[in-house]
Amino acid sequence: MAEESPAGAEAILRNYCAVAQNQADASRASTMDVEFRGALPKLSKTARLRALLHISRLGRVTYQVVGSEGDGTVKRDLISRYMATEIRVQQDRRLAMAVTPEHYRFYFKGRAELDGRDVYWFGVTPRRKAEGLFKGDLWIDVASFLKVQESGYLVKTPSIFLKRVAFTRKYEIRDGLAVPLRMETVVDTRLVGRAELTIDYSNYALDGTDGADEAR
Repeated sequence: MAEESPAGAEAILRNYCAVAQNQADASRASTMDVEFRGALPKLSKTARLRALLHISRLGRVTYQVVGSEGDGTVKRDLISRYMATEIRVQQDRRLAMAVTPEHYRFYFKGRAELDGRDVYWFGVTPRRKAEGLFKGDLWIDVASFLKVQESGYLVKTPSIFLKRVAFTRKYEIRDGLAVPLRMETVVDTRLVGRAELTIDYSNYALDGTDGADEAR
């Protein structure tokens, strides 16, 4: 497949950013079911936890746990720590999380096929080293300019006990939005070796609340 020119790559990014802003406005308040599956292979321990994830219009992230099973160490030190970190990072107004040229440098790698979908493939590098930002790759759907996958590693780990956090986030396109589908994370820890966490998202729905509860 022919490579895009620099001007063509810039046009792709302009369309991607416009669509990303529209998505941010449209999906500011949402809910979804989340299932966590965690494992510490070195210790032969696993656990599963199910929760309802709610993101308010003001960006407040909350989890309501509805069930869990398996090893307590995995639930406490892997799954619960992940939820706490996500809540802290997402709610810190100083951290800009959007994968856009304002916060990342983009490098066009070409067109490709991903999960049967025609995509544009970019490498991304954050413009600063901050928690929640990553270095890796971004795949953008050719037809809609919505993101369908991000992968890479965090440039700043959320704890001194973590050496490296690598991940792949997959999205599905539904009603003109890129909806979270799955995230697979591999963490190299200093205490228990490799930790694995898979998160499946389902039943995504836009929330009609007006955020008044946060103004109290």
